[in-house]
Amino acid sequence: MPYIRKEDRERYDSIIAQLVEKLPDDVTAVDGHLNYIITKILKTVYPPKYFNYNRAMGMLECVKQEFYRVVVAPYEDEKREQYGDV
Repeated sequence: MPYIRKEDRERYDSIIAQLVEKLPDDVTAVDGHLNYIITKILKTVYPPKYFNYNRAMGMLECVKQEFYRVVVAPYEDEKREQYGDV
């Protein structure tokens, strides 16, 4: 779950905003930069051990699913409403 207490979010939000400002303006160039940032963070946080790598992979899968559930699915629902179902 990506949900942490609001007071815990405050310690990250300004750093995230600064990081996002440094990303390329061209959205087609952002993917490689995000991949580098996320990979670098994971390599720093998780010591080399299969158990830790397994945890990291599971966490990334949960991030993917939560992004789909919270961001993509509502967008798709809106477009289905706008254009009709398949």
